[in-house]
Amino acid sequence: MKPTTVDDCKLIKIDQIGDRRGHISVVENNREVPFEVKRVYYLYDVPSGEERGGHAHKELQQLIVAVSGSFDIVVDDGTKKETFSLNRPNKGLYFPAGLWREINNFSSGAICLVLASHTYDEKDYIRGYQDFISYKNDT
Repeated sequence: MKPTTVDDCKLIKIDQIGDRRGHISVVENNREVPFEVKRVYYLYDVPSGEERGGHAHKELQQLIVAVSGSFDIVVDDGTKKETFSLNRPNKGLYFPAGLWREINNFSSGAICLVLASHTYDEKDYIRGYQDFISYKNDT
């Protein structure tokens, strides 16, 4: 697998269709999401000042969407860091494997939706930052 960098993350615009009744946005496998979705989960009721994430994945790809409220995602490739702010339900952050991430600065009522390319597998996680740096240096 090609080593990933912060530059491999990208904001993806999700089509929004709306009229006087409201809006709808649709996400489909291998279209808006550049992989087949195998798992969906969401974070909510995150207390003020708390942080989520703090890990990397060896193979898992994700599309992360702020379906309500806002939050920041700090992406780290071991050399460079970049912060992406998500605050619209029609934009998502494509997050490839091999990058460290921290999610913070949650607004009140924020809901973070994650579409994932694999089912849960603890062996895919890199939970320590120094382990992540070693992993990046070995790839």
